[in-house]
This record gives sequence, structure tokens and C-alpha cells, in this order.
Amino acid sequence: MTIREFKMPDVGEGLTEAEILKWYVQPGDTVTDGQVVCEVETAKAAVELPIPFDGVVHALLFEEGVTVDVGQVIISVQTGPADEAPAEAAAAAPAAAVPAVAAPAAAAAEPEAPAARQPVLVGYGVSTASTKRRPRKAPQPAVAAQNGTGVAHAAAAPAAPAAPAVVPAQGGAGKALAKPPVRKLAKDLGIDLAAVVPTGDGGVVTREDVHAAAAAAITPQTVAPAVPVSPAVPAAAQAAPAAPVQAVPAEVSGSARETRIPVKGVRKVTAQAMVGSAFTAPHVTEFITFDVTRTMKLVQELKDDPDLAGLRINPLLLIAKAVLVAIRRNPDVNASWDEAAQEIVLKHYVNLGIAAATPRGLIVPNIKDAHAKTLGELSQALSGLVATAREGKTSPADMQQGTITITNVGVFGVDTGTPILNPGESAILAVGAIKLQPWVHKGKVKARHVTTLALSFDHRLIDGELGSRFLADIAAVLEHPRRLITWS
Repeated sequence: MTIREFKMPDVGEGLTEAEILKWYVQPGDTVTDGQVVCEVETAKAAVELPIPFDGVVHALLFEEGVTVDVGQVIISVQTGPADEAPAEAAAAAPAAAVPAVAAPAAAAAEPEAPAARQPVLVGYGVSTASTKRRPRKAPQPAVAAQNGTGVAHAAAAPAAPAAPAVVPAQGGAGKALAKPPVRKLAKDLGIDLAAVVPTGDGGVVTREDVHAAAAAAITPQTVAPAVPVSPAVPAAAQAAPAAPVQAVPAEVSGSARETRIPVKGVRKVTAQAMVGSAFTAPHVTEFITFDVTRTMKLVQELKDDPDLAGLRINPLLLIAKAVLVAIRRNPDVNASWDEAAQEIVLKHYVNLGIAAATPRGLIVPNIKDAHAKTLGELSQALSGLVATAREGKTSPADMQQGTITITNVGVFGVDTGTPILNPGESAILAVGAIKLQPWVHKGKVKARHVTTLALSFDHRLIDGELGSRFLADIAAVLEHPRRLITWS
């Protein structure tokens, strides 16, 4: 039979890995060219991957929840007639459902040489196909425990070739072999690759090897093997902490007083971006509290307007419109800083970012060319943006090239905050909760709708005067919304 392999494509510019969120097919299922077979999450968004050829699923090479490097084979498909009997093929398919814990003796006996890394675009396969199955490695004890299989399950997996328990210094033997994502992981965890026991083909250090070394380095005093380590145990299992007989989640420590949550995907890149932004751009935050009673009345009037029937009208829509009007009056706020050229780049378009909380973390998609949209078009764009974000379907392109962002912390009942700039942008506006408060109106204390805005901006781009005028203009529009017309 002919087996074709589909590799993890580079689904976003410069991304090196992705996590498999969900498989839509199982071994034995028939697939057609263009059919979506799985959903993966990159550092930017969740993406569905279509298979680029017809056939029958032969094996899924990774389980759900596993992070895979770009270029690695994730699924194999039988595209030619099977050589064995149908009954044998049907019996073999379920066994290949999780190759990571299967034991293909023939594949282990004839390991093929590692192929050169070959990125693939979504929707296109590899021109050459392999008829050999890749040798499988035994799962790490921590991984087996996390999947609920326990130590007994890990012991049932095929044993990898034994590696020496002590790695000799590689200073004179050359540089440790590892892929770029693995090197970055080791750097982030503070692990010296020269001291890591390699278990990959050809002496390559794998991601599991680095995690095992990190675990051993964090708690060396608490890890005491209950029994002597035999030479037949895989080297990675020697390096990892001994797991208890009863399976427990890998992220739960000792007495379950703490829970460790792996940071990956959107959360990981958001954390890195926020740290970079906080310590790169000099932040300044200004606040203004004012009466938005007239804006709230206008929101209700617009909801009753038949010309806007079917559109979602809310305060955020008018706040977004007020920001666009204020940018038109203060165009210098819409800029970015070019560190390499030491130049300020003025933008003559507004890609308005809207921070959205999703189950996978905070993301900031933006409305392209928001400055050119009517109120109705802006409403449609906002509704589509939020709905797509909540479904986890926001594409990487929708989160790139933003210029200014709005974050609505008021929906959580928060009065205001000091938001951190989205990297590459000049300003971010935090919108606080709109509440009825005592307010002096026409010389008398009355109950009025009041809110607080907080504007954080890059002081390299926006000085105090410009930032103050910009924030004051936003408030002026929302305090007297007729300025949406007179200032436009």
C-alpha cells in the first residue's frame, strides 16, 4: 500500500510550533482532498488544517494536547490499495490510533534516517511520500501520568535504546544537537543543552529531554527513586522524577496544594509581548472622569432607529466612534516607533484593536481601516470581531498591524486601570464601568451616568500635551455626542 504523510505546516508567519487541539478523524476514516482533519492552536490563533489528498487515515501521530514542531508528520494516510487482507487492515487501524503508545516491532527494527525539515503550506502536501513508519519513542512518565495512563501504561510502551545515565561534557565534542524550538525552550528554562541526556534519533535533544532536565533541576532534593534504575529503562525516564504508582495529573504537585498550568499558545505569546512592551515603551497613563448621560440616551435612541435595525448598538460602539473622531483631530497619536531606523512612522489609517477575553486568553483583533467605516459598518465589524474571537476562530492576520486599542474593563464592573500597550501600537484606552453617581449638573446635584477613561501611551510618540488633548477630545465627544457630527 502507499502511505502519504502530512506534516505540521507553518500556519502563521515565523511560527515554529502548534498544539493539536482536536482531531476530527480517526484511523480507518475516509478523507478527501481539502477535508479538515484537525484543529491546532499556534501562538496567535486556533486554525483548522485540511488534508491535501484523498485516502484512508492510517495513523494519528500525536494525541490531542501535544505541541508539535512545524515540519513534523502529524497524520499518515493510505492513498493506494492495501496489500493485506481487509480483515487484517481493519484490525491494524485501531492499534495505530495513538502511535505514541503503540509498539510497531517492524518499524522499530528498521528506523529510517531523519528527513530534512520541510515546511508545508496549508492545503498542500509533500511531493514525496514514505512507505515506512517512523519509530516510536516511549512516552515520558510525566506525560503518561497527565494522560491518566499512569506508570503501568508507560512501562507497557516500547523501550527506547538505553542511554548512559551520565552525559560527558560536550565542550570538546561539539555543540549539542537540537532543533531551534528546543534550543529556545532550553534557554527559557535556563537549561544547559550540553548537560541534557539526548534520547532523539542520532543523539538529538528533544523537547521531553529538556523538560525532564528542568524537572530534575527544580526539585533534586525531593526526587528519590524507590528502586534502583535498571539499564533497560529509557534515559529520559531516568532523568525525569519518579512518578507515584497511582496516576495523578502531571501539573499537580505533591500534596495538591498547588496546581501548575503550562503556559503555551496564545497565553504564552501574550505574556512575552506584554513583558516586552512594558519594558521597552515608556508608558504614561492619564485619567478622566465625566458625565456620559447624553451618550447613554443616544444609545437607546439608536436602538429604536429603524435604519439601524438588526445592528448591535451599545456604548462601546459610540466610544469607538469617539476615538476615531479624536484621532482625526489629533492625527499624530496614530503612529509607531521604528527602533531600527530611530524614526516615528505616522499612520494614515486606523486599525482599531478591541481587546477580547477568550477561553484561550486575551487577544486583540483589530478592525481594518476603521476610520473609513460608517456607524453601521463599524457596528457590524465589532459584532463579527467579538463573535469570531469568542469562538476561537480569529486568524493571525486579524491581530496584526493594529494602531490603537480599546479595552473595555467596565464589563467586569471595574472603574478603570492602567493598561499595557499592545506591542507596536501608540496608545490603549481602558473604558471603565458606566454607573449612576451623584454629579453636579447645571448647578444641582443629580444622579448621572458617569465613567472613567484611562489612556496609556508611548511617551516616545506622544508627549503629555498631545496625550491630554487626545483623551480630552474623546471625553468631550462622549459628554456631548452631537460632536460626532460637528467634529466629523
